[in-house]
Amino acid sequence: MIYRCARYSLLALVNILFQFGIPVFGQQHPNVIVILSDDGGYDDFGCYGGKEVHTPNIDALAKNGIRFQSAYASASVCAPSRAGLLSGRYQQRFGFEHNISKRPTAGVAPENIGMDTQVATIGDFMKYNGYKTVAIGKWHQGDGPQFNPLKRGFDHFYGFIGGDRPYFPIHGTVKPTQVLYNDRIAVPEDSIHYLTETLTDKAISYIQQYRSKPFFMYLAFNAVHTPVEAPLETGDKYKHIADPLRRAYLAMLDNMDENIGRLVQQLKQEGLYDNTLIIFMNDNGAATNNGADNGQLRGLKGSKWEGGIRVPLIMQWPAKLPKGIISDAMVSGMDILPTSIDAIKGNKIPGQQIDGISLLTSYTAEKNGHDYLFWRRGIARAVRHKEWKLIAVKDNPILLFNLKDDLREQHNLATKYPARVKEMMLKLTAWEKDMENPKWLSSVSDNDQNQLMKHRMDVVGRAAERQYP
Repeated sequence: MIYRCARYSLLALVNILFQFGIPVFGQQHPNVIVILSDDGGYDDFGCYGGKEVHTPNIDALAKNGIRFQSAYASASVCAPSRAGLLSGRYQQRFGFEHNISKRPTAGVAPENIGMDTQVATIGDFMKYNGYKTVAIGKWHQGDGPQFNPLKRGFDHFYGFIGGDRPYFPIHGTVKPTQVLYNDRIAVPEDSIHYLTETLTDKAISYIQQYRSKPFFMYLAFNAVHTPVEAPLETGDKYKHIADPLRRAYLAMLDNMDENIGRLVQQLKQEGLYDNTLIIFMNDNGAATNNGADNGQLRGLKGSKWEGGIRVPLIMQWPAKLPKGIISDAMVSGMDILPTSIDAIKGNKIPGQQIDGISLLTSYTAEKNGHDYLFWRRGIARAVRHKEWKLIAVKDNPILLFNLKDDLREQHNLATKYPARVKEMMLKLTAWEKDMENPKWLSSVSDNDQNQLMKHRMDVVGRAAERQYP
């Protein structure tokens, strides 16, 4: 691509030094690892209030770094949320509004359903600055060859292209989107032990391979997405949980936490721990079908309630960041890309727009986060500004909440504060004018009806919420 050729001679020299692991300007550049979990419940993580599951390693990241309490995914479902993270911008800017489907909108060829190839990814940005780049796990950014991570800025890809796959070996024919690849070579199914562990094994091998060079790793676990398949060695930790679905889910989450601990231990063993920025995030709220739960937050995956979009986000960098900080700054998954570039003191790719902000400075006070954040998927839209949150879903009544006083979103204040509603609707409309129309529709044909139903004030309780995926 043209933008990859835009090099100044000094930058080219610096990049060469980076690739050989040579410190530049007296400072060794940090490694960056982004860990993404899939469909976890907000309160299921220990450091976010979870009481039923053991997550000591994720909790340790929070204890030794910064835990964000007002962090959001840029979408309430997997694929567009990841597009926002990978691009550092609202995914609606390039028409990526829904999960990958086979329902293109007018003028879009079916084979072009996926993340716009003219949009640089975080892999492109880090590679542009001389880093080795590795993507591991779930991709979900388009099934065609042009969307493959190896063509989207990553030197290595160990994972699967689609949005889900079993955790144990698949017997019989494997769907193309579920094939586990080691770069371009299909991994034999009988070599997979338990996928969360297999992905971590590969991540550890890349840490060993690039321990003397600065590297960027995007480790996107499919845990704890369906199918709900607990590891065989679950022990007796969760035998007291009556619901078998919940019991298996907690074992899966426990296993992911254990493997994150293995990864951190490897960094320590290689002497890389102190100067590695680790960012952990969940991709959206708890799913309707995997046994996860959002605790006090209303709503689930797919909704504009806090339970659909508010997510755990933790940042740790022992050499540079303080420990034990809890931040109320309003931040987003879109911020991970500019944070990574800021951490390495890197250069941005010319002509590539970024909507995110660096978390390295945003954590210090609430005012340093985003002033406004916006969401849209089909007929459901939302905007947050300071303590105010507005949800607008086609013909449904407009909803307005003061999250500082009403985090559970129980009291609609729209009729009480009409001026606030007008102001936020104007901001939302102005934002939409800068976005593209979706290039494909949701794979769920009754998505619009689900959106209308799930955002009604009288749909109350988990059982009711789970009716509308």
